[in-house]
Amino acid sequence: MKTTPMYPDLPIPMRDRIEEPAILTTANHYLTLCPFLGLAQRPIIRDLLRGEEAAHFRAVLAEYAERVRTMPQTYEQDGKGDQAIAYLHYFTVNCDWYITERDSDPDGEGQIQAFGAANLGYGAELGYISLPEILRAGAELDLYFMPKPLTEVLNR
Repeated sequence: MKTTPMYPDLPIPMRDRIEEPAILTTANHYLTLCPFLGLAQRPIIRDLLRGEEAAHFRAVLAEYAERVRTMPQTYEQDGKGDQAIAYLHYFTVNCDWYITERDSDPDGEGQIQAFGAANLGYGAELGYISLPEILRAGAELDLYFMPKPLTEVLNR
């Protein structure tokens, strides 16, 4: 598969579906989200961006890229406890992770960890979550999750 030189993870055939400025915007949104997506979810999203519902998934990608850019960084919701807002939800068959703060990346290593609630099937606990670890374990970003307080997601 040929890719664009500036965005090696974005296939060239996307140009057949959307106009050039929109391609760059979509590519930027996709690249913003890549650290938050597992390797299995990335090609699916790329395919969805070329499918019948491409406009819908471009809008979802734009919304999530903005959410990631603007969500609180480490310690910005400190002291709120279960009133902290969960901005992202990851899931596997029987586990859920609700991300309330993203890593501020002070060491330049990229998005390595986040803070939030992890429910591995035995009840939820607040703490630091290794994003690369849960993504390697097959966790997927829930593209239809709407931000809400932890009390709402943990008491369902």
